Amino acid sequence: MNTPFEQLLVPITERWTQAVARMDAGGQGILLAVDAHGKLLRTVTDGDLRRAMLQHLPEGVTLEQLPGHAPWVVNESATLTDVQQLMQRESIAHVPVVDEQGRPVDLVHSRDLANRIWLSSPHLGEEETAFVEEAFRTNWIAPLGPHVDGFERELAEYAGVGHAAALSSGTAAIHLALLLLGVQPGDTVFCSALTFVASCNPIRYCGAEPVFIDAEPQSWNMSPAALERAFEWAKKNRRMPRCVIVVNLYGQSADMDPIIELCDRYGVPVLEDAAESLGATYKGKASGSFGRIGVYSFNGNKIITTSGGGMLVSDDPALVAHARKLATQAREPAAHYEHTEIGFNYRMSNVLAGIGRGQLRVLPQRVARRRQVFETYRAALADIPQLQWMPQPEGMVSTRWLSCFTLDGTGEAGRDHVLRSLERHSIEARPVWKPMQLQPLYGGAPYFAHADGDDVSARLFASGVCLPSGSNLSDEQLQRVIGQLRRALGYAEEPRALA
Repeated sequence: MNTPFEQLLVPITERWTQAVARMDAGGQGILLAVDAHGKLLRTVTDGDLRRAMLQHLPEGVTLEQLPGHAPWVVNESATLTDVQQLMQRESIAHVPVVDEQGRPVDLVHSRDLANRIWLSSPHLGEEETAFVEEAFRTNWIAPLGPHVDGFERELAEYAGVGHAAALSSGTAAIHLALLLLGVQPGDTVFCSALTFVASCNPIRYCGAEPVFIDAEPQSWNMSPAALERAFEWAKKNRRMPRCVIVVNLYGQSADMDPIIELCDRYGVPVLEDAAESLGATYKGKASGSFGRIGVYSFNGNKIITTSGGGMLVSDDPALVAHARKLATQAREPAAHYEHTEIGFNYRMSNVLAGIGRGQLRVLPQRVARRRQVFETYRAALADIPQLQWMPQPEGMVSTRWLSCFTLDGTGEAGRDHVLRSLERHSIEARPVWKPMQLQPLYGGAPYFAHADGDDVSARLFASGVCLPSGSNLSDEQLQRVIGQLRRALGYAEEPRALA
């Protein structure tokens, strides 16, 4: 483990012989020499101290007296690119970060920049290779094939639904689902506000108009209270939705019981966007299995991936059969190419489905590891009171696809400071999704907040951070993220055992 940053700070008046011992103990090849007010006056490298040894300098010579120059530094607003350019220009391996008073607050190592930590990178194993090799061996390379059939069957069985259609993306699955539910130009569709734009863009593909529903603080997913007010408004204004898109965010289900009860009361079907929540459960039942139609994504950053792909699931065999037809250009069963409705090129290839079959076999392990990553973060950062983790309500099991938290009382400035600090060390972190009511694309759409004066999704966006959460994160990478995050929040880097 790296020496805590604070132990790299040494008085400029310290003798060089004393600095040698500090350098050996630190093991980072650099010390930061500061004055009595903590201002950085110079960096001291192991090369500087080796030269002092070779020159047989007297023991009383201080760091201030060593040959050198003013340190190359960046300020706290510097980007990763700024740091990389400085390292390249000056041929240096360390760059101190200083505050407005010139006091060192961070140190960036070139070795960290060469080993980027991603938010959620693909995690492939041996099972996938076997399926893909079979596809090549049998020449099933074109779209469709036995792996597509097998992936559909196995995914449906895992999710506890009757039928599934493997598609080219989760977005394609949402688009087809809206068409299957009868969404037409001019219709209204309710949709979770706190989500990625792919959840609602297909509404516009269909020529319909979205109405956005706020999140609730308990699950960060669709607020039943906001949904109820939206239904009352829709009934009064004769704008009843054709369907409701409920998004299960960051690996966790929405509170489906009251949402389904409301939608049933008004006779409106639910389209469950479980793109981020494959493997999660709600009261023992799989996320994605509650709506009339469910949707999963296998994009490269999801808990399992086919590099790109999605799945539409339903207990209604006719809906799924129609989805398969629409996804293959809506060809009619004729010897020639006959078409009576608009179709799309949305089917998954046999090769990608083979990857998916291999990934599905290790899904429980992927879920377990991501949950372990989350628990490691929570234990290591438990002493930071302003840090509040995304809750997991009773009856829900989240996959913790992404480990997310908010910073109480800091707003966007605190969030952005953390993100900049992590990015300088080549650690990818992201804000919580910017909600749709704040997006220029959807600025004029109706929006229903959780309660009067309580815009939960906007508040989560303003202070929310998503940390690296991949199932292939090493313990060493986790400790690196934890150490940098603690420093960014102003807490000492304390060695902590992994959960």
